[in-house]
This record gives sequence, structure tokens and C-alpha cells, in this order.
Amino acid sequence: MKKLILVFTALFALPVLSACNTISGIGKDVSAAGDVVSDTAESTKDKMD
Repeated sequence: MKKLILVFTALFALPVLSACNTISGIGKDVSAAGDVVSDTAESTKDKMD
């Protein structure tokens, strides 16, 4: 019975842990895109002044 619980726990934990890594990566990508937009806006603003 203990082995069965261990197997189910491992099968459940693997997708959860990999999803955390994926969500973290998406957050970094969105942050990087925001930085690019912000830098472009600053550059455009400086050219207009």
C-alpha cells in the first residue's frame, strides 16, 4: 500500500513541478517583453524632445 501511495505521489508531483518551471519561464518572457516596450517608449520620447 505504501508503494502505491508513493507511486501516485510521484506521478502527481512531476507535472506540478514542471508546471512551476514553465510558469516561471513565461513570467520571465513577459517581463523581458515589457522591458523592450518600455525602452522603445523611452527612446521615442527622447527623440520627440
